[in-house]
Amino acid sequence: MTTKRTDYISWDDYFMAVAQLSAHRSKDPNTQVGACIVNARKRIIGIGYNGFPSGLDDNELPWGREGDWLDTKYPYVCHAEMNAITNASNKPELEGASLYVSLFPCNDCAKLIVQVGIKEVVYLTDKYAHEDSFKAARKIFSMAGVKLRPLHPEKTRIEIILE
Repeated sequence: MTTKRTDYISWDDYFMAVAQLSAHRSKDPNTQVGACIVNARKRIIGIGYNGFPSGLDDNELPWGREGDWLDTKYPYVCHAEMNAITNASNKPELEGASLYVSLFPCNDCAKLIVQVGIKEVVYLTDKYAHEDSFKAARKIFSMAGVKLRPLHPEKTRIEIILE
């Protein structure tokens, strides 16, 4: 008798892997972030990664992190969370959805996440937790009742294998 496989990946690992795969589309030389939004039925409704707004020539914008603010990437870049939300295939399904993201969201993304009704944020890293923008994000999430959950993946490596 044939039985089902037992080495399949968990839902959490699957959705975070989609977020991580999306991050590989980012052209940012320093930080690549991916996001994946999942509805209550465990269907992916939006994915995104950090980059400049659609239609802008990324050869004409700065990728640097330091110097005069207008000469850095910060005033121009769209974060992965913003892109996943704006790319969502069914906007009403954002209400009550979960967001899987490789880096804990900043305060601007937290406002947008709360505004569209996402109720859970699952993240891989929180390396900027000490910065004010991320402290403010935690306050926003707390006040809005958004569940925060760090993910400790069962699988730390998923490969694309061509057979």
